[in-house]
Amino acid sequence: MQTLLKIAGAILVIWAAFWMIGLVLKAVGWLLVAAAVVTIGYVGYKAVTSGSERKQIR
Repeated sequence: MQTLLKIAGAILVIWAAFWMIGLVLKAVGWLLVAAAVVTIGYVGYKAVTSGSERKQIR
């Protein structure tokens, strides 16, 4: 019975570790998506607003 409890405890600890890793990776994934959206928005905004200030090369 003691061995069975050790095995069950080890399985529970491993499951909890994978669950935590999954949560962290999911959060990082959402942060990467948000950063990409903000970066694309900023670059697009700067491209639109700086168009009249740039001089042409002649």
